[in-house]
Amino acid sequence: MDEGGSRIRRRVSLPKRNRPSLGCIFVGLTAAELEPGDEGKEEEEMVAENRRRKTAGVLRVEHNDSEEDMFGDYDSFTENSFIAQVDNLEQKYMQLPEHKKHATDFATENLYSESIKNKLSITTIGNLTELQTDEHTENQSGYEGVTVEPGADLLYDVPSSQAIYFENLQNSSNDLGICSMKERDWKSSSHNTVNEELPHNCIEQRQQNDEDSSKVRISSDMNRRKSIKDHLKSAMTGNAKAQTPIFSRSKQLKDTLLSEEINVAKKTIESSSNDLGPFYSLPSKVRDLYAQFKGIEKLYEWQHTCLTLNSVQERKNLIYSLPTSGGKTLVAEILMLQELLCCRKDVLMILPYVAIVQEKLHMIGEGSRGATLEMTLAKILYTSKTTQIIGMSATLNNVEDLQKFLQAEYYTSQFRPVELKEYLKINDTIYEIDSKAENGMTFSRLLNYKYSDTLKKMDPDHLVALVTEVIPNYSCLVFCPSKKNCENVAEMICKFLSKEYLKHKEKEKCEVIKNLKNIGNGNLCPVLKRTIPFGVAYHHSGLTSDERKLLEEAYSAGVLCLFTCTSTLAAGVNLPARRVILRAPYVAMEFLKRNQYKQMIGRAGRAGIDTIGESILILQEKDKQQVLELITRPLENCYSHLVREFTKGIQTLFLSLIGLKIATNLDDIYHFMNGTFFGVQQKILLKEKSLWEITVESLRYLTEKGLLQKDTICKSEEEVQHNFHITKLGRASFKGTIDLAYCDILYRDLKKGLEGLVLESLLHLIYLTTPYDLISQCNPDWMIYFRQFSQLSPAEQNVAAILGVSESFLGKKASGQAIRKKVDKDVVNRLYLSFVLYTLLKETNIWTVSEKFNMPRGYIQNLLTGAASFSSCVLHFCEELEEFWVYRALLVELTKKLTYCVKAELIPLMEVTGVLEGRAKQLYSAGYKSLMHLANANPEVLIRTIDHLSRRQAKQIVASAKMLLHEKAEALQEEVEELLRLPSDFPGAVASSTDKA
Repeated sequence: MDEGGSRIRRRVSLPKRNRPSLGCIFVGLTAAELEPGDEGKEEEEMVAENRRRKTAGVLRVEHNDSEEDMFGDYDSFTENSFIAQVDNLEQKYMQLPEHKKHATDFATENLYSESIKNKLSITTIGNLTELQTDEHTENQSGYEGVTVEPGADLLYDVPSSQAIYFENLQNSSNDLGICSMKERDWKSSSHNTVNEELPHNCIEQRQQNDEDSSKVRISSDMNRRKSIKDHLKSAMTGNAKAQTPIFSRSKQLKDTLLSEEINVAKKTIESSSNDLGPFYSLPSKVRDLYAQFKGIEKLYEWQHTCLTLNSVQERKNLIYSLPTSGGKTLVAEILMLQELLCCRKDVLMILPYVAIVQEKLHMIGEGSRGATLEMTLAKILYTSKTTQIIGMSATLNNVEDLQKFLQAEYYTSQFRPVELKEYLKINDTIYEIDSKAENGMTFSRLLNYKYSDTLKKMDPDHLVALVTEVIPNYSCLVFCPSKKNCENVAEMICKFLSKEYLKHKEKEKCEVIKNLKNIGNGNLCPVLKRTIPFGVAYHHSGLTSDERKLLEEAYSAGVLCLFTCTSTLAAGVNLPARRVILRAPYVAMEFLKRNQYKQMIGRAGRAGIDTIGESILILQEKDKQQVLELITRPLENCYSHLVREFTKGIQTLFLSLIGLKIATNLDDIYHFMNGTFFGVQQKILLKEKSLWEITVESLRYLTEKGLLQKDTICKSEEEVQHNFHITKLGRASFKGTIDLAYCDILYRDLKKGLEGLVLESLLHLIYLTTPYDLISQCNPDWMIYFRQFSQLSPAEQNVAAILGVSESFLGKKASGQAIRKKVDKDVVNRLYLSFVLYTLLKETNIWTVSEKFNMPRGYIQNLLTGAASFSSCVLHFCEELEEFWVYRALLVELTKKLTYCVKAELIPLMEVTGVLEGRAKQLYSAGYKSLMHLANANPEVLIRTIDHLSRRQAKQIVASAKMLLHEKAEALQEEVEELLRLPSDFPGAVASSTDKA
C-alpha cells in the first residue's frame, strides 16, 4: 500500500499468563512491502523472516516496559530511565575499535527496532494491545506476543520467588554456545532482507561496519554477551511480583478526565486567567482526595483569599502569617501541587525541624538553623529570578525586613478556627488575660477542688485539679521546665487519679504498652509502665524516636489524654489539646520569651474536635510583674544570625559560594552579602565594622586557614580584582559539609591516625567519626569510664594510649585524686562517647547501653544518629583528599553499621524503606535474606508470611527493594563502563592520532 494509504488499526488478543500481563507485541514488515522480484527470492526471504521472527520473539520478549516491569513506574521516564542510560552506554562501548565486531552483531537489530519505533504508537488497555500507525507510514504486520513460561523446579534454600531467577541464570549460561551458533545462522539468512528494509545510507553504514569488523576477532561468548538491559529484565521474568490491577473502563475514563483537567489547569495558569478551575487551578480529584483523607470539605475564607491573591496568580514571592492552627500548611500544599501537577516544576519545602511543623520562616532568627535557612534563600534569590518563594510563619514582628530580603508581598490574618482563652493562675485564683483591663487581667474563678494535706505537699501547684477538669474526655498538655520534671509530674498526677481512669480505653492502652515493649526488644520504661494505664505519658528527648512516634499516635487517637512535655514539643510536633498548662514561666533556667509563650499556648484548641481552647500559665507572686510584661509586650524581632554564627554562617557561606562558583571575586561576594537578610539589617546589627570589612576579614580568615586561595588580577594600573578559588582542603570541607570550626582538627586527627591506625577493632575508627559538636555536652561518669576501659582488650587500650588517655589518669579521676599531668579534655570526652558507640555496635541494644552508661536512651540514639551522619561527612571529606584513601572503604562499612546498628546480616534488609530492626528479623527468619529476595517477593505471600504486615507496607517494601536493586545495578554498570573504557593515555591511541596528523 502506498504512503498515502489509510490509517490501519490492529487489535491482537494476547494469551493469558499465570501472572497478569499487558503482553508484548513485536511488529515487522509484511511480504507486500518487499520490492518486486522472482518468487524464489521472495520465498527465501520469507523463510529468513520467519527465523528472525522466532529469534526476536525469544530474545526480545523481555523488553516489556509495561507497569508490571521489574522496575515498576520507576523506569517509565523514557529517555532518562536506567534502561535507556544502559543502552546509551552500550552504544558508546560498541564504538570502541576492539569491539566493532560486537557492535555489528547488534547493528541490524537496533536500526530495525528504531525504524519500527519511529513508525508506531502503542497503547495498552487491559489484555488488549492496540497498534496504530501514523497517517504517513507504510503498513506493518505484527509478530504475535511470545510467552516464556518459567520453570517449575524450585531451589531449596531460598524463598520460592527467587527460584526461577537462579534457574534462568543457569540455563542462559548452559545455552550460551548454542545461541551463538543459531544467531550466526539467523544473521546470514536475514542479511539481505534487512538490507532491503533499511534506508540506503543505513545499508552503506552496515557494509562499512562489516568491513571494519573483519579486522577484529572476538570469541563467541563475547558475541552473545547479553546487554545489561536484557539481563536485568530476563532475570526477573516469571518471578513473583506485585499484582497489577486491571483497569476498568470507568477507571480509564476517570484517568482521562483527570488528565484533561490538569491540561486545562495548566493552560489557565499560563494565561493568568481568573477562572481557577475545579479546585484552585487543580483537578477536582485533588479536592476529592482532601475530603476523603483529611475531611476537608471547604477552605477557610482566609485560605480562599490568600490563594486568589494577584501576587500568587502572578507567581510573585509571598509571606503569609497567621496564629498557630490557622491552616497555613494547607495553603502551602495547594501551591506546591499547582507547581508539580500543572507547571511541571520542582518544589522544595524547607522545614526547621525533623518533624513537620507549621511555623517556618520565623526560625530564620534562631541560631545556626536560621543561618542555614538564610543562606539557602539568599542563594536562590541570587541565582534564580524565576523561582517563587512562599514563606509562612505563626510569629512575625519585623516583617518589613523579611519582605525586603525576599522581595515578597505580605498577607496576614488573625483568624483562628478555635477560640483561644488565656488564663493565669496565682495560688488558688485563676485570672483571664484581658488587654482592656488596667493591669492586663481580670478575675475569672477560684479553683474548687478538695485537697488533702498529702496532696497539697505533693502538688502545691494544683496540677491534679487542673487536669482532671479536662481528662479523660478531652486532651491536655502540661509543659514542664526540664525532662526530669516531666517524668516526676506524670507519676505524681497518676498517684492521685481515681481507678476509674484505668477503665477508659483499657484495651487500647494495653496495646500501646505491648507495642512499646516490642520496639524496645522487651524493655519498657518503668515510668511509662505506671502512667500509660491512666492515659498519661511524658514526652521529651530522652525517648527514642520510635517511642515518641508511638506515643504521639496514641495521643492523636485519644488513647492517651495527657502529655507532660518540654518546650520542644511546642515547636516540633503538631499535637493540639483542649487545655495547655504551663507548669512555670521558665524554659530550663531562662525566663520565657514572648515567641516561646505563643508557641506553647498555640497548641490549645483542636479544629474540628473542640469548640474552644484554653491555656493556663502557673506563676508565683514573685514572677507576676514579669509575666504581665510578657503577655502584653509585642513579639520579639527576627534578626539574622549569619555573622553571629561565624563558622557556621558567613564563612561557610563564602566557601560554598566560591566552591559552587556562584561568586568568586570580592566585588561579587560583597554584592551577594548586600542581598542577604543580614545585608538588609546591617545598619542595625553592625556597630563597629562595616559589611565590606567583615567580608574582607572572612575571606582573609578562609585563605589563612588554607581553604581558599587568592589570585590578584590587574585589569589596569588603577583597577585590581581579587579572585578566589577553593583549595583541596576547602573542597573536602565543602563536600563533606564539615563545620569550619573543626575542619583543621579533623584533618590533623586523620593525619595522625595514619601513623598508627589500629584495625584490630572498630574503636579507633569510631573515635575519628565521633561528632566534635557533641563533646561539650559530655560529662563522663569516671567510675563507669574506668570500668569500661578495664574491659578493653590490649589493642583497644592501645588506642586510648595513642590518644593520650592512660589507665592511671582514669583511675585517679575515678578515685577523686588530683591530676597533675595536663590532658586534653576534649579528647577525653570524645573518647568516652566513642566507648558508648563502640559498646552499642557490639550489643545493638540501646536499653542495655543506656543502663551501662547511665544515659537517657534518647541521648544515645541521638549520639548514634549524629555519628552516622558525621561518618558519612568524613567519608566525603576523605574522598576529596588522596592522602586519606585508606579510610574510604573502612568508612563506608562503618557508616552502614552506625546507620542501622544491627547484626551484619540484617543491614541489607534495613536499607529498604519501611524495614526496621524488628521487621528485618521477621523477614530474615522467613527466608528473605537479601535485597534480591525482597525485590522478587510477592506482596500477597509476604502478607501471609509476616505477622502484622499490611498490604500497603508489603507493596512498599517490594517497590523499595526493586528501586534499590536498580540503583545498585546502575552503579555496577557505570563501573563496568569505566573498566572497559580505552585509557586516554593508551600508547596505541597516541600513535594512532600521530599517524592521522
